[in-house]
Amino acid sequence: MSFPENRLRRMRRTEPLRALVRETTLEPGDLIHPVFICPGEGVRLPVGSMPGVFNLSIDEAVRDAEEAASLGIGGLLLFGLPDSKDEEATGAWSDDGIVQRGLRALKQSSAANKLVLIADVCLCEYTSHGHCGVVVQTPSGFEIENDPSLALLARTATSLAKAGADIVAPSDMMDGRVAAIRRALDAATLTQTPILSYASKFASAFYGPFREAADSTPQFGDRRSYQMDGANFREAMREIDLDIEEGADMILMKPAMPYLDVVRAARDRFQVPMGAYQVSGEYSMLQAAFEKGWLDRNRAILESLIGIRRAGADFIVTYFAKEAAKLL
Repeated sequence: MSFPENRLRRMRRTEPLRALVRETTLEPGDLIHPVFICPGEGVRLPVGSMPGVFNLSIDEAVRDAEEAASLGIGGLLLFGLPDSKDEEATGAWSDDGIVQRGLRALKQSSAANKLVLIADVCLCEYTSHGHCGVVVQTPSGFEIENDPSLALLARTATSLAKAGADIVAPSDMMDGRVAAIRRALDAATLTQTPILSYASKFASAFYGPFREAADSTPQFGDRRSYQMDGANFREAMREIDLDIEEGADMILMKPAMPYLDVVRAARDRFQVPMGAYQVSGEYSMLQAAFEKGWLDRNRAILESLIGIRRAGADFIVTYFAKEAAKLL
């Protein structure tokens, strides 16, 4: 039928009608709250480029987790700022590492049974050079060595799982890391620990503010030899396919907003649970617009998240998690 018989506005007249036919929903349980854990006690250090985001000591991270749990948020994604750094990323896999200690404290808290604790598995926050793998000198400069990095990543994932991580999430983009981690977890009788792979992580300008929060800026070069070229869609599908073949139980797309086409295609092609990461640059540019009064804060936050859900993400890692949960 054509107009005037067919009037789509009939179902938009009131909020109850709009809610009844709404195709995409967003709930607090769909959101994952990132937490940056740092040494000390009573520390709540603002991240200058990310208004509302803090580096938290373990006691403050526990308080943050309890608030997130009270809001019905689905889980936490944990990052660590170690006491010291070295070329072997010792702080990443040490049983006394900052995230390992944080996990044990969180497991003792009242939030433990209400939140999924996801531990980021990478080396960049713990290496003196800031890269996500082992660095070797070459005649032309330096090289990020893939295969030697796998042992450190597997050791890190195993240590985090033993400390209480419900899910381990490798974000390094080394080839073969999922298989190496799965073998190590299984060998340690951690067969029930799922792997959430950052399966298509693009080398993006939108990570800038995160590097301040995690103190993970490379001391030389960049990460384009291991993170993906933003122009490559087909390669992203290959990366996801390989990670699932290696044993990934879930996948994560990063960034979200500039790569919603990749999120949509992955949702259509793959049957595993899938999330997307609304990264620091996405968060910070919205915050800048809010400060200028250029956007309606509440509507823009929810619209940005609904857009990611509509593209196909089952869950969203976002620095707006607590604020969005309150709005919802």
